[in-house]
Amino acid sequence: MRLFIAIQLSDDLKDALTAMQGQLRAQRVGGNYTKVENLHLTLAFIGEYGGYDRVLETMRSVPFAPLSVQLEGFGSFGDLYWCGLARQDELTAYVRRLRRALAEADIPFDRKRFSPHITLLRKASVDRLPGIVVPEAAMTAERVSLMRSERGKNGMIYTELGAADARGTGL
Repeated sequence: MRLFIAIQLSDDLKDALTAMQGQLRAQRVGGNYTKVENLHLTLAFIGEYGGYDRVLETMRSVPFAPLSVQLEGFGSFGDLYWCGLARQDELTAYVRRLRRALAEADIPFDRKRFSPHITLLRKASVDRLPGIVVPEAAMTAERVSLMRSERGKNGMIYTELGAADARGTGL
């Protein structure tokens, strides 16, 4: 199974992000737009891994407290366009603890430096970064989710396999 740990977004945040995608479309920027139901904040990308129960158990062992997620900034990693988030020390500290727990459990994950962002578009058709207005939008994240990623006939399908809330209990 292809797995990742993420914060799922509120409808208000998704609305703000789809408005940003609308701005890109209005500027005739083509590419593979992230479907609204797939918008999320990745905390740890695990990739192909068979023991999702073990990942879920490890994830639930790391204390998580509700925290604010606020949109801020727009940028790119090559031809991938993203919306950034306001600096959130609690989020960074949580991701550090989560990744340490994954490493101690010998669960492989992508060890790239955590750079909180939400992918809006892959394979953008323009070389210049267009001007985009980032809407004021925020939410309180109250849980983290273990997600499975599968390729469907119309793109990627993300399915929640389990979650942990602020009490560390499963949902």
